[in-house]
Amino acid sequence: MENYNNVTEFALLGLSQDKKIKNLCFLLFLFCYIAIWVGNLLIMISITCSQLIDQPMYFFLNYLAFSDLCYTSTVTPKLLTDLWAKCNKISYSSCMAQLFALHFFGGIEVFLLTVMAYDRNVAICKPLYYTILMNRQRCYAMVLACCAGAFLHSFVQCILTVNLPFCGPNEIDHYFCDVYPLLKLACTDTVKVGILVVANSGSMGLGIFVVLMVSYFLILYTIRSHPAGSRTKALSTCSSHIMVVVLFFVPVLFTYIRPATTFPEDKVFALFYTIIAPMLNPLIYTLRNMEMKNALRKVWCQEALWIRRQII
Repeated sequence: MENYNNVTEFALLGLSQDKKIKNLCFLLFLFCYIAIWVGNLLIMISITCSQLIDQPMYFFLNYLAFSDLCYTSTVTPKLLTDLWAKCNKISYSSCMAQLFALHFFGGIEVFLLTVMAYDRNVAICKPLYYTILMNRQRCYAMVLACCAGAFLHSFVQCILTVNLPFCGPNEIDHYFCDVYPLLKLACTDTVKVGILVVANSGSMGLGIFVVLMVSYFLILYTIRSHPAGSRTKALSTCSSHIMVVVLFFVPVLFTYIRPATTFPEDKVFALFYTIIAPMLNPLIYTLRNMEMKNALRKVWCQEALWIRRQII
């Protein structure tokens, strides 16, 4: 079938058409977006301005916070604009750009979580080799590998979608451009494309989730014989990571592991991995981590003292 495209823009139907619900959602997600920026910037500044940046775990956490900001910023500003204004249009090119950026930064986050699990596995299961296996050069190489893997994943998603013909309805039953809602609008048979999307996003997400769970299971199995003090510290760190992984991956798997179809619940689950998880990540990593708490106190108390001296 000839690949033709008569659609120059799409209409995002969003979360609801009810004005009161839209106003409530606007206030709620505006608060969430501000909290995401404040929380992740606090983490990035606190790590960068303290000795924690020298530790691989916090080195990766710094990049995770940055990817959280970029990831949620591909969706949330547009969502807020659509909730506030009556116009909910998005051009075809902007839609494809949003699709690419969403999967790119989401892929970076997924791979960073994997690298962080590997870091904890080496630190607890192979402590004697930790400084060799997790030196700074390897850490930078891992971050670059995360970006390369995310780019490849996002490129495949975008290519599968760009080649689809859109010639009829242009209303996307979602609050952002994603593959499955766009497949529903394509005026051609999308069964094969849907299978490829599941193979790309679904299998990747499921595979990484299984690897992460096995990795943390091995960590928990290893620390059972450790002294109480080190066991408590390891449990605190790993439990934080596991909470982040579950919060992010469960909604993602629900969305992408099944055949190419859409449900009304998809928009609710998407809120978890595009807005809720990036907002809760800073709280999870700081409230359950004594080193992060100490770094926050040290950096921001020193900053407060410096400002006070300047005023006096």
